[in-house]
Amino acid sequence: MDYSFILPMIGGLGLFLYGMKLMSDGLENAAGERLRNILEFFTNNRFTGMLVGIFFTAIIQSSSASTVMVVSFVNAGLMNLSQAAGVILGANIGTTVTSQLVAFNLSKVAPLFLIIGVVMVMFIDSPNVKKIGEVVLGFGVLFTGLTTMSSTMEALKDSPMIMNTLSNLDNHFIAVFIGFIITAILQSSSVTVSIVLLMASQGLLALPICFFIILGCNIGSCVSALIASLSGRKNAKRAAMIHFLFNVFGSIILFIALSLALKPITNFFLQISNHNIGRSVANAHTAFKIIEALIMFPFMNYIVKLAKAIISGDDKTSEDDILLYIGEKSMITPASAIPQVRRELIHSANLVWDNLNKSFSAFIHNDLSQVDDIYKKEESINEISHSITDFLVHTNQLDLPISDRGQLGCLFHAVSDVERIGDHAVNFTELACSKVKHKSELSPAAKKQIINMYESVEQVLILALKIFHDRSEKNIPKLLELEEHVDDLERKYQKSHIKRMSKGDCEPRAGLLFSDMLSALERISDHGVNIALSITDKYDEEDFELEDE
Repeated sequence: MDYSFILPMIGGLGLFLYGMKLMSDGLENAAGERLRNILEFFTNNRFTGMLVGIFFTAIIQSSSASTVMVVSFVNAGLMNLSQAAGVILGANIGTTVTSQLVAFNLSKVAPLFLIIGVVMVMFIDSPNVKKIGEVVLGFGVLFTGLTTMSSTMEALKDSPMIMNTLSNLDNHFIAVFIGFIITAILQSSSVTVSIVLLMASQGLLALPICFFIILGCNIGSCVSALIASLSGRKNAKRAAMIHFLFNVFGSIILFIALSLALKPITNFFLQISNHNIGRSVANAHTAFKIIEALIMFPFMNYIVKLAKAIISGDDKTSEDDILLYIGEKSMITPASAIPQVRRELIHSANLVWDNLNKSFSAFIHNDLSQVDDIYKKEESINEISHSITDFLVHTNQLDLPISDRGQLGCLFHAVSDVERIGDHAVNFTELACSKVKHKSELSPAAKKQIINMYESVEQVLILALKIFHDRSEKNIPKLLELEEHVDDLERKYQKSHIKRMSKGDCEPRAGLLFSDMLSALERISDHGVNIALSITDKYDEEDFELEDE
């Protein structure tokens, strides 16, 4: 037997896989943030979640990538299980777009896509154009790989052994198992179905057996998400289990239907596909996914409950676990890394806010009962800041969406600003201890001014964190007005303080405490504004390299 077909077949498969990856990564990087925002904001109910899943997966051409992304979002707390279930339903339908494209047999125009993609990647400097060029190049590479595999498969017809083996493949269970194994290895049902489509078009596989291989592909596509969820939290594992259960139950239902009415179903797909075998395989793949979604949609609540029953209990936590969105149980994927950092940073800012309130109260009321708690929480804040910094350094090594990469340097600065506000809270505590130790008391006028100053800074921080959370610039002008008001108060109160000192209305030690508090509050206001403005700053590579070092 002549084995010369093996290398061309492997080469064609390699080109196909690489083309798929170029397309998927290019689209995710060029429009990653927009696609992620769609996932985050338009999945409030299961039906819209399913529509988003269809659209999202059709765009990035990979249900495995979509599902892994959804699992990582669930792990990071960006999406709940109910939302994830809807997106997973849609992802299973959206993945059939690839086989439909393959069925159109666009191999003749593949060279055109190749040259356009190469020009965009090699000769145009714009990062966005380069990423779109990768998509175009990937499309050309994909169909070049298909052409290579297709021509190689024609040679297989000359091998009696291969033809006999494939023609005798009539065991439905074995066909499902073959589809499962190949997809689990390649980690892409789209690739496996495309190979099956080519083989059927060349007369190497009978159409009925292709249906059962497709069912195996459906189950095999769950392996990527299951593996990715192993290092994640319980809800991430449950999201991956929902994907698995949906495909298993759907495939069982279709397996029974095919076993009972295989000939009528085969004739139906041949008729609607104008007796084109390749088109019949693609249409069957799409139809199976739609039928599964329609059947399973009303029962998704039960599937969610079953997933929770299979993966029971809660994540083990201890007092030492201070990280909520990053850490040992985090899943670092390009699409979820930056949102995880932002949520962890907001968590850190809330701890700082609590410390700031306690330390200011200690200063005003001479109450040192919470000093130990303030210092302990400051240690946690510092640890979170260091963990976020390490996470950002690691994230920089990922192939991030363009817009996310532009946020890296800004987030480094935001981490620093949050930590410095925390340091000021500790300074307030030290001033409170000094105030109590030396029995220094502010005059009523000074005390009133300090409280008024703090309330103004409080407004700045509340609005700054809202801007950072919402990533909306509409409130920035109002924030800058508040910050300017704080600056005016600081100047005004410092002058008032000098007058009180000159009149002897305030003792020198208390006067120093007052002046230090005013200056610190003004700097806290500045740090708050910096945090908010980080959503508008552009990525500065030199600044980032300094932080990285």
